[in-house]
Amino acid sequence: MSSYRPTRRNVIKAAGGISAAMALGTGGTLAAASPASAAGDGFGLRIVEHNEGDPRMWYYRFATDAIGWNPGVNVLLPDDYHTGGRTYPVLYLFHGGGTDQDFITFDRAGIRDWTAGKPVIVVMPDGGHAGWYSNPVSSNTGPRNWETFHINQLLPWIDANFRTYAEYDGRAVAGFSMGGFGALKYAAKYYGHFASVSAHSGPASLRRDAGLVAHWANVSSAALDLGGGTVYGIPLWNEARVSADNPVERVESYRNKRVFLVAGTSPDPVNWFDTVNETQVLAGQREFRARLGDAGIPHEWYEEPGGHMIRDYMVRRDLDGIVARLRKA
Repeated sequence: MSSYRPTRRNVIKAAGGISAAMALGTGGTLAAASPASAAGDGFGLRIVEHNEGDPRMWYYRFATDAIGWNPGVNVLLPDDYHTGGRTYPVLYLFHGGGTDQDFITFDRAGIRDWTAGKPVIVVMPDGGHAGWYSNPVSSNTGPRNWETFHINQLLPWIDANFRTYAEYDGRAVAGFSMGGFGALKYAAKYYGHFASVSAHSGPASLRRDAGLVAHWANVSSAALDLGGGTVYGIPLWNEARVSADNPVERVESYRNKRVFLVAGTSPDPVNWFDTVNETQVLAGQREFRARLGDAGIPHEWYEEPGGHMIRDYMVRRDLDGIVARLRKA
């Protein structure tokens, strides 16, 4: 039993006694197979860099008006993608936050081995150091509209350029930490897009403990991505935006989906980052699970030893469940 523990190098302190740390991660590679992908034409995307030399992991950077710099995307293809004409389901896999986290985190962690032989395409996009898979309320560094990039641009581009099932039963979304929150958020807000959602050490409650996670999102995004701008607004939140993004307030949106949750039960007592992150994650996931249970919505959950980390054995279990839930290749 092994795990991948991203390093956490950023302590973010805000006035009023609020302290927050970011430790969230993922990665991947993208593939193109048509003149449209080669040109990067359509959906508001233009390819500015690419590498298709690896038979499984293909990489692209896009220019897009949604983001003020060129975000990267990795697409991990099935072993037999180039040898047959099958159509595949797709997993969108999201990284966490922090300056040491980016879209190749899951590649470093071992996603190639974990998906060997599995009939699924895995798309791993950039999400910013602290983008929170959101369009921020304010930014002082140019556009950082990650939600627009992922949902309105990248998702249709993938369906147009790969042999995918462009339908509800053809897509899953999952992530680690900040990416786990993003997965839960997108699965609820865009109900018809994803039939399976997974949060590996991902927060599921923005408002608990006086809104600690929402404050965390604001402070981290202000420090790392937005030059003092915020995801939800300071000093007052955009309450409608918080409610729209908050998994525990969107419970009915998880009905008829596969829901997979993992949290750690024993944060590192000498690692402040780990303790704050996973203690809040565990409490929020328990709140979310209780609401799912009250609503009679089935869900799969695990409380595992250790703290804020990617657990390879849990990712492998999750992948098996995703493949079982989605339309078969």
